[in-house]
Amino acid sequence: MLPVRMNHNLTMGDELLKKTGTGNLFMVFGEPDIEINEDKTDKIKVEINGLDVHDPTTGQIRSNSTSDIACWFIDTDYNGESFIVRQAYFTGTKDPYKKLMKTLKSDISEEAWESLYSTSSMPFNKPSTGKISVKVINHYGDEVMQIYKV
Repeated sequence: MLPVRMNHNLTMGDELLKKTGTGNLFMVFGEPDIEINEDKTDKIKVEINGLDVHDPTTGQIRSNSTSDIACWFIDTDYNGESFIVRQAYFTGTKDPYKKLMKTLKSDISEEAWESLYSTSSMPFNKPSTGKISVKVINHYGDEVMQIYKV
């Protein structure tokens, strides 16, 4: 089963729905493309390489790079019920630093930003639950979450 994001135009009925073949009525996400590595000190580090997206106009699966990801989060000790953001990262090419400062209406330390603007996580201890969860959000606000046993 894959999550599907339905376009809001579908709620408008046949009369108002655009009848062009170029409109995306839905978008299907696949799994985040990640690597989970363990270092010599038994710490775990996650690296995100991209995200697969189904293109409904062509029927093809597109492997997107990290530039198509707005942000990604890790629950480093996922309990199977609630996703708790324990690490947060931003990626993308559309100057997310400037957008975040505008949204927060505040300056952000460039040093702090550099630690958040990453495709690699900070090392963390093995989870007591044996599971981590990764949530990825693209620039349209679509999100997907995947659980991994470690």
